[in-house]
Order: sequence, then C-alpha cells, then structure tokens
Amino acid sequence: MSQLQSRRLLLFLANKSNRFHSTVSRNPPKAPIVSSASLLNNASNSKSPPIPPPIPVPNMGFEDDDHDPWRFLKFGLFASLAGAAITAGYATYAYSLEEVDEKTKSLRQATNYAVENDAPGLEKFKALAYRTAMKVPAKSTELYLDLRKTLEEHVRGFTEPTSEKLLPDMHPLEAPHVFTLVLDLNETLVHSDWKRERGWRTFKRPGVEAFLEHLAQFYEIVVYSDQLQMYVDPIIERLDAKGCIRFRLSRSATRYQDGKHYRDLSKLNRDPKRIIYVSGHALESTLQPENALPVKAWKVDPDDTTLLDLIPFLDFVARQRPADIRPVLESYKGQDIPTEFIKRSKELQKLKSQKQQPGRLWR
Repeated sequence: MSQLQSRRLLLFLANKSNRFHSTVSRNPPKAPIVSSASLLNNASNSKSPPIPPPIPVPNMGFEDDDHDPWRFLKFGLFASLAGAAITAGYATYAYSLEEVDEKTKSLRQATNYAVENDAPGLEKFKALAYRTAMKVPAKSTELYLDLRKTLEEHVRGFTEPTSEKLLPDMHPLEAPHVFTLVLDLNETLVHSDWKRERGWRTFKRPGVEAFLEHLAQFYEIVVYSDQLQMYVDPIIERLDAKGCIRFRLSRSATRYQDGKHYRDLSKLNRDPKRIIYVSGHALESTLQPENALPVKAWKVDPDDTTLLDLIPFLDFVARQRPADIRPVLESYKGQDIPTEFIKRSKELQKLKSQKQQPGRLWR
C-alpha cells in the first residue's frame, strides 16, 4: 500500500469515529424539579395581571440629616425664636409696659456705646464688637415694646371708657355746690324680664317717677348702665318723660375688667367729693366703692318702697352740702340708710330739744 493510500485510510477512519463522539460532559447539569402544584399555580397566575412593582418612597430629606450642613443652623434659629417668644410672654404676664421699658432702657442704649478717639485700637475693636453683638437684642426689644404698645391701645379701646371725660363740664354756677347723683338702671330703677309667651318686658320700680322728679331739683342726675345703648335709650325715653335725667351712659362708658363691666366714676369729669352712686349692686359694680350707696336690688316686688324711703336722706344731703360725701356714706356702711337716717334724725331732734344747738346726721 502506498503512502498516499495509507493517509486516506487514516482520514476516513477518523471522520467515521467522530459520528459516535459527544462533546457533552459525562455528568450533565440536572434540570430543576418542579412540582405539579407549582405548575398549576403558575398556570392560574398567568391569567391575572402582573403585580405592579412597589412605589418608591420619595426622599423627604431625612436620610442625610446627620450630614446636612444647615441642620444645626436651623435648630439654633428655632431655639432662638422659641426663647424670644417665651421671654416676651413672661414679660407681658409679669410686668407692665412701663416696667419693661424702664428695665430694658440700658439694653436699648447699649448700641450707643462708644470710646474716646484716642483709645487704643483694641478698645475700639471691643466697642465695635459690643455694639454689633447688642444690636439684635436692642432692636428686638424695641420691636416688642412697639408691638405691645399698639396691642394694648387696641385692647384699651374695648376695655376702657370711650373718653377721659364722659360728661361735659358742669355749669360754673352749679359746680361749687350741686351734687351728681349717679343711678344704675337694671334692678335699681327698672327690671327686665323674659318669658316664652311674651318675650322681653321692662317693669318700672314703684315710686321711680316721684324719686326722679323730686331729686332733679337738687341733683345732677346721671344714669350709668352696663347695658348697650340700644337697650338704655328706649327705656330712659319711656321712664323719664319729664326730662329729669340729664345724661345717660351705657356699656361703652364702662371699664371692662376681670370679666365684668365696672362704672368708673373717676371718668365723669366731676369732683369725687360730690358724687353719689346708687345701685342695687353698688359695691360690686363700681371702681370707687367709697362713693357707693347700696340699695336693695328690685325684682318686680309691687310693694317695694326703697326709692321713696331714700328721698329724705338724699334731700337732707343736698340741702346740707357736706364738704365730702364719702365719709358721710362711710358712716352708714353696712346699715340700711333710710332706717338709720330716721333713727339718727330722731336722736338729733332729741338732742336739739335738750341742748338747743344744731347737730349733724353723720358721725
């Protein structure tokens, strides 16, 4: 056999043996075993829509708070504002506006701190640093004082009487000797009552017309009520047909304090030595109890004679003209004035008959 034929035979045998040779390894990877239940579940789930992926939570800026360079600045600013608010609240509660103004005067003047021109450079630098450091507290204090002053002025408009002089000046001929008789309205001259079947009704106290008509000859009569003007005016117009009442003051002329409307007799533009305040709640409704003449509060008693019984005492005061009515009223404190006045009148008459000399009906 020739050499050429031998090569062909070897090539033929090599090609023939490749038909029975595999390149796959003898230990091929095993396919995963899937249970029938899983196949059924996959088949049923394939019919339903796929589950959407979870919604990503937006970053609110809290993840990197520890590395936020502005975090401490924000905290410091908030703490400063909170401290300023607490300080302002305490100052408002504990001190009046005048006291705060006086106590902070040195703080507000700190921005004007200066040194002499020939002072060392270090001293000038210290002065500049001090003025700069005190500028913000001083301006904050001035802002607080301005805001508080504005706020108190607005509040005063609702709590204080509408004027420092609620009444016009008295006539010069009357001023030296005429007394001012201030009368409350509700439960003193009238009583207002409400019932479902008839609504509001106002009743006149027995003897009120005679009381007003007689004392108008000697007194300047003023009605001072804590009710609204729309309530006071119609009642006075019906009650005082003869014009015995010179002036009428309503709620806007009172001072609102501790949840109540008080009559401030110091705003009447009258000498307090010659003011008498008559009310069924005299001691509880005025800021000047030394001028108060308490009477029994009236609540629709048809047999009441309080106003008529009071006429002799007020008539005697108007004729005698004491220099100061306040000690006179003090001498009757805690007593029924009409009854005590009659008792003292009898004692005075008895003394006069014995000694034949004038006396006084107050001690």
